[in-house]
Amino acid sequence: MRATGSATDPNVRELVAFRTARQDFCVDILSVREIRGWSRPALLPHAPHYVQGVINLRGAVVPILDLARRLGLEPIEDTDRNVIIVAAIQNRIVGLLVEAVTDILTVPSSGVQPTPDLASETTRNMLRGVVVQDSRLIRLLDVGQLLPQDVEPAA
Repeated sequence: MRATGSATDPNVRELVAFRTARQDFCVDILSVREIRGWSRPALLPHAPHYVQGVINLRGAVVPILDLARRLGLEPIEDTDRNVIIVAAIQNRIVGLLVEAVTDILTVPSSGVQPTPDLASETTRNMLRGVVVQDSRLIRLLDVGQLLPQDVEPAA
C-alpha cells in the first residue's frame, strides 16, 4: 500500500501516515501543503489548550495545533524530532504537531473501513474511517473537523 503514482485514479486515495501520542493516524495527501521540522512557536495568550502558538512560514503567520491534545490524547513530548504537517483546513493554513511522519500510503477506497459504531459522536466526526496496513490500524482523520466549528474560514 505504498505510493505508486496512482493519484489520478478516483478509486485510490493517497494518504500521509504519521504518529502522535504513540498512535497511528493519516490524512488525505491533498490537504498537506508541506512537512517541516519542528520549530518552537510563539505563544498566544488565551488560546485553546491544543494551540501551541504560531510560527512564521515565509511571511505568513501559521497556528500550530498539538494534534494529540486536539484529539483528546496525552500531549506529545516536546522534542526536536517532532514534525509539523502544514495543512489546508477550512481555507486556512494550519500546522499539525506530530511525533513523526511514517509513510505515504496508496489505498483503494474500499480499503478504508468505517469508524466503529461504538465510537463517540466526537470521534465519528473527526475520523473518516480506519485503514488496515500490515498489522497497524491507522485512523483516517477528517482535517476539516480539527478546527473549532465557530472559527470563520478566511474569505
